[in-house]
Amino acid sequence: MQRLWIALITAWLAAAPAGGILEEARRARDAQDRTALEKTAAQLAAAAEKEPQNARSQYESALVHSYLAEISIEVRDQAAAHKAAEAGIVAGEKAVALDPNSGEYHRVLGALYGQVIPGNLALALRYGRKTLEEIDRAVALDPKNSEVYLSRGIGKYYLPPAFGGGTEAALADLRKAIELNPKSDQAHLWLGIVLRKGNRNREAREALAEALRLNPQRVWAQQQLAKTPAQ
Repeated sequence: MQRLWIALITAWLAAAPAGGILEEARRARDAQDRTALEKTAAQLAAAAEKEPQNARSQYESALVHSYLAEISIEVRDQAAAHKAAEAGIVAGEKAVALDPNSGEYHRVLGALYGQVIPGNLALALRYGRKTLEEIDRAVALDPKNSEVYLSRGIGKYYLPPAFGGGTEAALADLRKAIELNPKSDQAHLWLGIVLRKGNRNREAREALAEALRLNPQRVWAQQQLAKTPAQ
């Protein structure tokens, strides 16, 4: 019965446009809908298990687990974030092994390494350098991709300066992401978060307002703007 269930899911995923599935996952991420993301993550994990040599299947599973870890961090559920990130890392490492020349695959794996860290110093020691190594590799492979600079900026936000992180380092990458793609609501969102950490509240509010203008459905952007002082 379980084999039949996996086969049916795999057939459905193969028949449906991958972009459609991933777009649904992004919308669920924007709405902080963990139930929907958990369902999609399970479906894609089953498909990846069925096709262990398919780099794209491994990547899609890793990406959606990264979304799930992302919103778990947003709602301060570190245990759920850790679980989702660990599952995503397994798929992400397979994707990179199968296609080491994909900057996007390295980017997602680096993001997952970073998402397993928050709140755990031991994991920061274990994964901090790996996070930047993977995303630096993504930048080298795909230097015109806004997403790789966004991911590196987020990683540096969470990492202490001793590991190559910190506010100023994060701001440089986030501004590069916006330069490459001014319509990236995620880049504006994170720019606002990092500026607020640096007590630059007016600029932070401007960045967060722009993120919401670009994507009014992003719940976390709404929450971050609401908690940012006017001055």
